[in-house]
Amino acid sequence: MQYPLQLTFKFWAFSPQISVVDAQGSLQFYVKQKLFKLKEAITVFADAERTRSLYYIKADRIIDFSARYDFTDENGAIIGAVKRQGLKSLWRARYDVFNGESVSFTIQEKNPWVKVADALFQEIPLVGMLSGFVFNPTYLVLRADGAVVMRLEKIPSFLSRQFTIKALDSLNEKEEKQVLLSLMMMLLLEKNRG
Repeated sequence: MQYPLQLTFKFWAFSPQISVVDAQGSLQFYVKQKLFKLKEAITVFADAERTRSLYYIKADRIIDFSARYDFTDENGAIIGAVKRQGLKSLWRARYDVFNGESVSFTIQEKNPWVKVADALFQEIPLVGMLSGFVFNPTYLVLRADGAVVMRLEKIPSFLSRQFTIKALDSLNEKEEKQVLLSLMMMLLLEKNRG
């Protein structure tokens, strides 16, 4: 995959949609979240027409703040999982990325004050609609030893949310899938921010 990746989250669409494009402009992933699901089940496609599925993301329980989301490929082979760190995510968004039952990476928000300022800014009538242009969170993907392997940065935008994913260290193919699927799921869960 050619980095940096450009991720566009269509925030104002009836159902949330994510498209991931590489540095060459080729669509790598497309997600259209189904609304009104009690137990989250998301399909990641290779094309915007949704004709070729690549991965499946399924929650392990019905609507829960700290549900675990398991990733499988089109053949049902397990790739990994992601889980929000519950109460720790109230101050700073934190997610654990799993390889089986062990945590292989952690995703965390770089500056928790952006989250606080964003929440306060959104409460201001009319002006709060501009929070997506003003507040731009950054998320870091860290190995267990604290080394940063990827960085997801929000780009200022109004009608859609745009992010850049930069690879800062080498990952094997399975790790790359785990991290990218985790970042997409995290954005779906954190969609009302920035």
